[in-house]
Amino acid sequence: MKKNLILISLDTVRADVAYSGKFKTIEQLRKKSVTFLNTVSSSPLTPVSHATVLTGLQPYNHGIRHLFKEKLKKNVKTLAQILKQKGYKTAAIVSCPGMNEWYGFAKGFDYYDDTIPKLADGSDPLKTVDVKKRGTALKKADLVVNKAIEWIDANKNKELFLFIHFFDTHWPYKIPKNFYGNNKYENAMAYLDFCLGLFFDRLKATGLFEKSTILCFSDHGEDLCGMYKNDKGGKNLGHPEESGHGCLLYDQTQKTVLMIKDDALPANKNIKQQVRLVDILPTILNILKIPYKAGQFDGISLLDIIKNNRNLNLLGYSETFYPEEQTLATGGRFSNAQNKISFRINNKYKIILHQGNNQIEFYDLENDQNELNNLM
Repeated sequence: MKKNLILISLDTVRADVAYSGKFKTIEQLRKKSVTFLNTVSSSPLTPVSHATVLTGLQPYNHGIRHLFKEKLKKNVKTLAQILKQKGYKTAAIVSCPGMNEWYGFAKGFDYYDDTIPKLADGSDPLKTVDVKKRGTALKKADLVVNKAIEWIDANKNKELFLFIHFFDTHWPYKIPKNFYGNNKYENAMAYLDFCLGLFFDRLKATGLFEKSTILCFSDHGEDLCGMYKNDKGGKNLGHPEESGHGCLLYDQTQKTVLMIKDDALPANKNIKQQVRLVDILPTILNILKIPYKAGQFDGISLLDIIKNNRNLNLLGYSETFYPEEQTLATGGRFSNAQNKISFRINNKYKIILHQGNNQIEFYDLENDQNELNNLM
């Protein structure tokens, strides 16, 4: 009997907030999981980062590098395609324009629910590159959970791969009621945590929680323009081009959540070693005992770190080409913003290279965790 796989995306969730100890369901999951405290995203954009998770490839290899420009390369195989070939029943329930099947994300899924409402002005949210405007078109967490439960109830006797994606911690952070005080972002996080708890309750009632590998991640974080000490977005902090995420490559958007629960892995284990979202797919295949070729992916399996505490010194690569996209969409309003790539090195250093003006930023993360002192 194959293990079931439940893959959960918490879109726009900062690692420092998720791991703050404030959220009941996350804490309960961590007690049963391996938690990676320093996970690097390949991009601060939903479609780019998710493409990396679902293919095990960096953006320059899977083909999606902008918010709305490219689709997955035709020859790139997804996790869903691999598992479908192995006999899994596959389904995805996603919640925002950035996960639309247009990008090629539906490949390999028997069922792919990407339905979302139109924007308030009646336009198609997929076709706007304004991340805030896009964020108003979403499927709320309670509906995601209800749809996921319906699918599980109809397929619970099969070998399953279910991918669910939550978008409630993305701007405008509007939720049905107050869950957590005055911090609007953490209030949205508390609502998401509550709905995730309802989903896990149903999994436990059907016996699938213990029988499944559950991997929970976030695709990128969020800059709250001064709500947190490491924020840098907004006019007052010197980066008017940054509105939540997309233009900058600092840790508030590039450090993400990663938790893995599996009966063959340790429970309640925290790993400080730096890893990457690109490592998720080969790790899953390793857990499920599905072979793959050396060099097939840009990431590697994390099982050697988990089980043997091996130090692998994994280089964290990130990129954003959103500044050029945003500049074109706004008629040059943010023309000073530059495309960037960054390298995060062993939790010790961060190098950010600006593509248009050769500016270099260099941070000593051990002594400057908020990336405030550019040593260059």
